[in-house]
Amino acid sequence: MAALDNVKLKDVLVEVASGALQLPDFQRSWKWGDDRIRAIIATVTLDYPLGVVMTLQTGGTSRFRSRTLTGARPEGDPSPELLLLDGQQRLTSLFQALCLDVPVETSDARGKPIQRWYYVDIAKAVGPPAERDEAIVSVPADKVLRTDFNRTVVLDLRTVEDECAAGLFPLHFVFDAQRVNSWKRAYIKADEDRNWDLWGQFDDLVLQQVRTFQVPMIRLAASTSMDAVCAVFERVNQGGVPLNVFELLTATYAGDQEYVNRTGDYYQLPEVWREIKQGLAGRYPVFGRPEIGLENGLSSSDFLQAIALVRTWERKQSGAGTAVSCKRRDLLDLPLADFVRLAPQLADAFAWVGDFLERQCIVRPNDLPYKTQLVPLAAVRAILGRATDSLEAEEKIEQWYWCGVLGEMYGGSTETRFTRDVEQLVTWVRREDRAPDTVADAFFFADRLDNLTTRNSAAYKGIYALLIKQGAVDWHFTGAPLSPGRLDEYSVNIRQIFPKAWFRRGNGQNLPENSIVNKTPLSYRASMDMVGAPASYLPTLIAASDMRPEWFDDVLTTHLIDPEALRANDYERFYQDRSRQLQDLVHAAMGKKTMLRDLTEGDAR
Repeated sequence: MAALDNVKLKDVLVEVASGALQLPDFQRSWKWGDDRIRAIIATVTLDYPLGVVMTLQTGGTSRFRSRTLTGARPEGDPSPELLLLDGQQRLTSLFQALCLDVPVETSDARGKPIQRWYYVDIAKAVGPPAERDEAIVSVPADKVLRTDFNRTVVLDLRTVEDECAAGLFPLHFVFDAQRVNSWKRAYIKADEDRNWDLWGQFDDLVLQQVRTFQVPMIRLAASTSMDAVCAVFERVNQGGVPLNVFELLTATYAGDQEYVNRTGDYYQLPEVWREIKQGLAGRYPVFGRPEIGLENGLSSSDFLQAIALVRTWERKQSGAGTAVSCKRRDLLDLPLADFVRLAPQLADAFAWVGDFLERQCIVRPNDLPYKTQLVPLAAVRAILGRATDSLEAEEKIEQWYWCGVLGEMYGGSTETRFTRDVEQLVTWVRREDRAPDTVADAFFFADRLDNLTTRNSAAYKGIYALLIKQGAVDWHFTGAPLSPGRLDEYSVNIRQIFPKAWFRRGNGQNLPENSIVNKTPLSYRASMDMVGAPASYLPTLIAASDMRPEWFDDVLTTHLIDPEALRANDYERFYQDRSRQLQDLVHAAMGKKTMLRDLTEGDAR
């Protein structure tokens, strides 16, 4: 499967220049800074180990679109013989610094873009090896080094004579024997008595090391599978950002020769995904904001997983496969033809999911309990199509959804639940059958209300959405119930009913003060009037609403609040009554009885 050889650095860089060695398109851009480039040059001049370079022979089943290393401009459009999996930063740095007649475009220690030429100080280079790092010098693109805010010139290397006088050898033509000899003659001529012997030592200790430097290279066979390529790449690039499936598929789809032959162009997966994501997010903000990144909200991985679920479900139905799955290998094995066929179906399915979420009063990314739960939901819609539009199907899907949210079933490993839910939910919607495990296994324990305190919990977000869905009316904008379209307009958020300041005065009867029981969805404007105890702020809200107090009581009850307990500042009565009502709300959404505090007594609702 793999072979290890030692190859001269010069020969490797020649392959880079010719395009025989290229990068698979999933590789990220070269980004080494000036300090690291000088360090790698010093390593080569000392003949210290550079580290293994890993390549993949082309021509196998894993076909990737390729690109040349940064700075390489081969003639024509050559096909690579090898793809570089590990070693891009090292080889690109050495290629640009040692082979190109242009300054290297890199960055300084602060990340600011700079251009640099690289030199080696001859006198320092023939000294102790420990000083070799200091012997490698970089200078600006104009070859003039300045200090004092660019007012004082400390080094001018614009001519060969200037370079020789400074004793700085230009490394960008180190492999060009004719140019090296020409520079050598100029250097010795500048001070023959001193420089003759110095050059001899320099040639032996530095130039000869660079000319003969060996790069250990692993060549993976062309038959290596894409899954193995991905695994190898990530193991040898542990210090970088993990490679994702989308990047791999981008390169493989672009390298699909059948598609190229048929259309005359590469398949542009990122552009296809961009169009899908922008279309979805433009209609449904819950899927994220593409202007701050296509992976914000609904991600390419979510979309690919949904496609894989549908594809493997189809294959299982036809007998071509044995299991519904969306593991990494299923995504890597997703043929371009199947992606092209299924992508429009899944785009429509996610649009249906967006409508479904809006009916659940979930329209903003921060209010979404589980992004992961949308993956099997979209797959089920793609499989069933309009069969999900019946009233009975909608009721079953809603029950499954709220059991997943309120039972907090999607908080851990999800791939197994994805596959199980797709098969079981499809069967359940199509006919009377056993409910999916997500419905059967979901429980909501009453005391869970006490510790639902932040948006980190799916159930917390779920109860917030259910309060809006069941008709909560704002306490300032009292004309109509809150609705998905009003949430941003009114700056609706979860507000605390008994304020924090009230508890700081010793109130609360030792009951939880920050749980969802003491919170409800309200506008920012309403929250501005909620100062002090409820008995103090209610008259202000009532006056602003221009309602009779008993009418405003009806507004309070839409939030499942006992108005008398609120007016009396009776937190214990308020808390117990609202806990009961929230339990009933959860009960209705999940379609089952909530599990109360004392199961041993069978005290279940």
